[in-house]
Amino acid sequence: MNEDSKIYVAGHAGMVGSAICRQLEETGYENVVVRDRSQLDLTRENEVLEFFHSERPDYVFLAAAKVGGIHANRTYPAEFLEDNLRIQNAVISGAWRAGTEKLLFLGSSCIYPRAAEQPISEDSLLTGPLEETNEWYAIAKIAGIKLCDAYRRQHGFNAISVMPTNLYGPGDSFNLETSHVVPALIRKFFEAVRDSAATVQVWGSGRPLREFMHVDDLAAAVLFLMDNYDEAGIINIGSGQEVSIAELATMVAGIAGFDGEIVFDSSMPDGTPRKLLCRDKLETLGWRPQYELEQGLRSTYEWYVARQQSGL
Repeated sequence: MNEDSKIYVAGHAGMVGSAICRQLEETGYENVVVRDRSQLDLTRENEVLEFFHSERPDYVFLAAAKVGGIHANRTYPAEFLEDNLRIQNAVISGAWRAGTEKLLFLGSSCIYPRAAEQPISEDSLLTGPLEETNEWYAIAKIAGIKLCDAYRRQHGFNAISVMPTNLYGPGDSFNLETSHVVPALIRKFFEAVRDSAATVQVWGSGRPLREFMHVDDLAAAVLFLMDNYDEAGIINIGSGQEVSIAELATMVAGIAGFDGEIVFDSSMPDGTPRKLLCRDKLETLGWRPQYELEQGLRSTYEWYVARQQSGL
């Protein structure tokens, strides 16, 4: 990419898309194209094709997706599969048809088998059964990866796929019905301190291990890969910072100033027992994250508190 490139960020209003837009702005890219959902429905192929033929972006970051935690995935499996397939198909096809130079597709680490060997390397894809609590989302993302590879093979389209680990940061969803674990914990402990609650309940046993990355680190990584990576298949983006859910809850409780009891509800699902990505390919290219986990959690908690205090 250069300073004159026209860049389209699909999903700019979400946590990942907004972080990419911030990173582009900070890096000096000025010709960034975005569309609100009211202006462009990415599930409607004809609208997407019209947009691409009108704007003809040079580069595309495909960060748009229907996302959510275990509860949302279990409740809306058809929507998670169908909506994501529609978005991916429309954007990838539209970008190629409009002559886009390069597209970066953002997947998810949930594409890997539940029992994949740790840390999970890119060649683990499709080597075993998926985690059932998010398989619908995972299947859609796998289809997106394969569609990028198919367009590369058949049409020579430079479409790359990156697989980020679990993300958190400004712009996340804090809706307890749909949120992932970090924003859910931030909200629960904030409200517990505000309401002087004696206990906070956390889903599952607390034993699963997870790797977390600040979304600003992800944004820096995808800009780096847009300029430095051009291969078929996938490349992992991880932080290497792995903690148990119990350790994570204790960390967020400390940041919030909660000194009550943390109660783990073992009747609720844990999800995959462990999920740590192998970062060898990315590190070989010369990129490493900047945020330490506690530092990133603290800044995200402060962002959330500031928004609550301002009524946003």
